[in-house]
Amino acid sequence: MNTNQTNKNVTPKAQATMFDHEKLDVYQFELRFIAWATPLLEEAAASAKGKTREVCDQLDRASLSALLNTAEGNGKRQCPVRAKFFDDARGSATECAACLDALVAKRVATPERVQEGKQMLLRIVSMLCGLIDRFDSPAALREEPCECQSVEMPAVKVSYSSRSSRTRRKI
Repeated sequence: MNTNQTNKNVTPKAQATMFDHEKLDVYQFELRFIAWATPLLEEAAASAKGKTREVCDQLDRASLSALLNTAEGNGKRQCPVRAKFFDDARGSATECAACLDALVAKRVATPERVQEGKQMLLRIVSMLCGLIDRFDSPAALREEPCECQSVEMPAVKVSYSSRSSRTRRKI
């Protein structure tokens, strides 16, 4: 059988549908952090019997908030708005680091257990700081336009002729 014939029915991964935010390294790291944190949250819930419920809930919410703010921010067209969402995501990532510290302070996790997560968060925060600087820096905004600027629409002539109806019409 010809290779071209067999490949016609298969959709290559390169053609898979991807949103722009999925292409961001920081978004992929945030997903990795959530995958890493989920077993930790399960362990903490099982071993602590409720004494860390608030910290675990906050860690879960903050990790999702970082991910969702990154995705939403990447979809915004105005540079300052993008920077605000990336800044919110950065705040949520640092909140995750504080939650990990709280789990250690409550003796639910050891510093060694949370070290990998804190390293991921440090990388996430660094990447988000780079995105914030890129879209929030006044010098950068003046020197090079945001890559998401709106496209100018062609001009449409409008007549306000008194001889016709009082509504506008295209010429």
